[in-house]
Amino acid sequence: MARKATSSTKSTQRFLEIAEIREDVVVLKDGTLRVVLLVSSINFALKSDDEQTAIIQGYMSFLNSLDFPLQIIIQSRKLNIANYLNKLGGLEKEQTNDLLKMQTAEYRQYISELVELGEIMNKRFYVVVPYDPLSDRQKGFFKRFQEALRPTIVVKLSQERFRRHRHELMQRVEHVISGLNSMSLEVAVLDTQSLIELYYNTYNPELAGLTPLVDMDKLQVEGAS
Repeated sequence: MARKATSSTKSTQRFLEIAEIREDVVVLKDGTLRVVLLVSSINFALKSDDEQTAIIQGYMSFLNSLDFPLQIIIQSRKLNIANYLNKLGGLEKEQTNDLLKMQTAEYRQYISELVELGEIMNKRFYVVVPYDPLSDRQKGFFKRFQEALRPTIVVKLSQERFRRHRHELMQRVEHVISGLNSMSLEVAVLDTQSLIELYYNTYNPELAGLTPLVDMDKLQVEGAS
């Protein structure tokens, strides 16, 4: 069974465009890089007319300042409060007052039923900043076709250029963060562990709720030594 599961995992990985995730950067099989930003939201409808105008103008200025593409992703998932419920369960056990213990148990049950019956969704906003090295864009069709047949080898051979490309990508990221901050948006760069969890939850939405992802140091990736 274990051998069959391992074979299935490797087979799935071959269909993904991701070659590896390292140093907070996603490396695709075609050699391009990605950084993913988690961006806060604002309630535009509650802003005054002047504030709405300022936000729109700021967004227009931000878009006009870009000379590279961006990908904006809105992801909705059913709210998972398992950790919060576990924390409440721990507080319930620690209570020495019988009344407080009963109230904590009732509150925990109420929150659990509210989320279950109400189908409360958690919405997150992401901005993906890409970087496509010039050397990759200049390759011919047959060169790219050969690399598609052996993507892992190509990525390993390109590791010596990774830090230079990452530096250029992070300059783009800083520019994007500055533009988003000007609109009163908070931005966080997803680190390696957060990126792995994001893609794991995206490709395995049902499984992720039942089987949380382990720490990245314990993961076995195809091709790792």
